[in-house]
Amino acid sequence: MTDYTLYYWPLPFRGQFVRTVLAHVGADWSEAGIGEVSDLRTAEPAAQLVPHMGPPVLTDHSTDLSLAQTQAILAWLGDKHGLIPGDPAKRALTHKVIADANDVLYEMTRYNGAQMWTPDDWDEYRPRLGRWMEIFEALGRAHGLTADGGHMLGTEQPGLADLTAYTLWGTMTTQLPHLHGMLDAHAPGIAGLVDRIGARPEQRELWQRTRDDYGDAWCGGQIEDSLRRALDG
Repeated sequence: MTDYTLYYWPLPFRGQFVRTVLAHVGADWSEAGIGEVSDLRTAEPAAQLVPHMGPPVLTDHSTDLSLAQTQAILAWLGDKHGLIPGDPAKRALTHKVIADANDVLYEMTRYNGAQMWTPDDWDEYRPRLGRWMEIFEALGRAHGLTADGGHMLGTEQPGLADLTAYTLWGTMTTQLPHLHGMLDAHAPGIAGLVDRIGARPEQRELWQRTRDDYGDAWCGGQIEDSLRRALDG
């Protein structure tokens, strides 16, 4: 049996945060098929592995624990694998980074697909996305991050905050290359962190599988189609 089973759509969106951490710690995990993910999502809450509205869901087979919500899954993995600093302030900042990443995804998907992007909407939003990049940059800089070295919270090794920042900005700018130059301009320290973590062997291997399995998809569906049209426009 594998260490973990991940239930998520065949996309590198929220599920990619979990995959990145699992790859980083050398875990062995399996991915449920899309039919299993769909059946689990639509089952009655009392019949689900854990009551939830949508994936990701992660089952930890060592403890028979299933968790939903990206933030909860990352917190569990971070604590279990020593990726969250013991200092209370840095623990809180780690959770802030995860919450910020979720907010960025919420905005980039127009409130989980409640609206579609138009070129005018994108032009209006673009400065706000730049500010989000600067927010991540400022936090890292305050703890010694530069384009050439360091980590988000000043730790010697990459922690959960680094893996979260890497997954958010690295996945977004790789799958939506229009945004790569924007990250370089607004957050060169984050761009450098993305490059360094992405160069690690386990992350290179994960990303190769990601591209092989999911192509250039990011969040998928109509919302991604509208975003790409807005970017092209």
